[in-house]
Amino acid sequence: MTMTDVSTVARARWLAVFSVAMGTFTIVTSEMLPVGVLTSIAATLGVSDGTAGLMMSAPGLVAAVSAPVLAITARRLDRRVTLLGLMALLAVANLAGAFAPNYPVMLAARVLTGVSIGGFWAFAAGLGLRLVPERSVGRATSIILSGVSVASVLGVPAGTFISSFAGWRTAFVSMGVLALALLALLATTLPPLPGESRAEAAEPSPHETPSPAPKGWLSRLSGPLRVVLVLTVLIVSGHFAAYTYVRPFLEQVSHAGPAFVSVALLLYGVAGVIGNFAAGAWAARNPRPVLVTLAALIALSTAALPLVGLPLIMLVVWGLGYGGVGVTLQLWIMRSGGGEMGTALFVGSFNVSIALGSFVGGRIVDGVSLSAVMWVGAALAVVSAAVSGMSRTAGSSEGRA
Repeated sequence: MTMTDVSTVARARWLAVFSVAMGTFTIVTSEMLPVGVLTSIAATLGVSDGTAGLMMSAPGLVAAVSAPVLAITARRLDRRVTLLGLMALLAVANLAGAFAPNYPVMLAARVLTGVSIGGFWAFAAGLGLRLVPERSVGRATSIILSGVSVASVLGVPAGTFISSFAGWRTAFVSMGVLALALLALLATTLPPLPGESRAEAAEPSPHETPSPAPKGWLSRLSGPLRVVLVLTVLIVSGHFAAYTYVRPFLEQVSHAGPAFVSVALLLYGVAGVIGNFAAGAWAARNPRPVLVTLAALIALSTAALPLVGLPLIMLVVWGLGYGGVGVTLQLWIMRSGGGEMGTALFVGSFNVSIALGSFVGGRIVDGVSLSAVMWVGAALAVVSAAVSGMSRTAGSSEGRA
């Protein structure tokens, strides 16, 4: 093979990496979409804001189950075929949500979204090992996972921006069309990625962390991995208990108009992107103090929001804090050496935390107040900082992959 051929293959593989990153961006943006249009959907479909929050709970719960289940049941299927099927399912789910005539149909569409989220994220996270040379695996994995982090902080502002001009149904249509475009892109750029054979399951490659067999994966729930999963539940649940209802909070408590809400969420997203890359560079050395700092920023901002007249500064601080959470936890999970099943468990924990947080937040919103849900988010962030600060596993030799 000539140098030109090698260069062409390398470029094709890196294009596949960026395509997968766009895929993770699309699935997580689809998951977050209802946050920015929650009140509009609730009004159109005739449900309360708290009940509308189930649009976040349902896909989170389903994704939490689908990630480990698909990691086990589809481990021998070609990853290319699996990812294409999950992206096609996401397109169907978004378009079904766009044209939902009532709330039950919308919830059914969100369940399909959850299946796609859990499976795609779990399989995509480890594809760097199979797409690029070993020396570039870290960079490729960071690019793929950045799609998750960036979507978490930009998806809501994007959906809010579209809905403010053309309505929430157009926002869902846009995500459906984007998923179809990604389906075509992935079909074009992804090479065949054969699933794990029985021989490979018995004798893993020396360059890969093996995926544990179904009956043995529970043994991985110890030490650093357990700490990461606990922190994931605490900080993500607290964030989404508050953030799912940030739009009604801004409208009803801060008395903000639609234009201010759109700008505020956009600035939140920009701050989140900055937080994502800043935390990624810092957490590569030691994720523990980074997570302590990020949790403190989230606690400060969510506790202060009900007390300030103009919440813009606190939303920017919140964005800086939460924007770095995803990449920090992802780097910590990689250092914990959990393999593909460890990643699936992390994805499951992350998504069940989204569901738990948005569900509990909805009950607090309907039963207490919108301000109370912000204080709940702050309290859980404080607990997260305390747990992370007491943990010693992130910097130990045991915690390194």
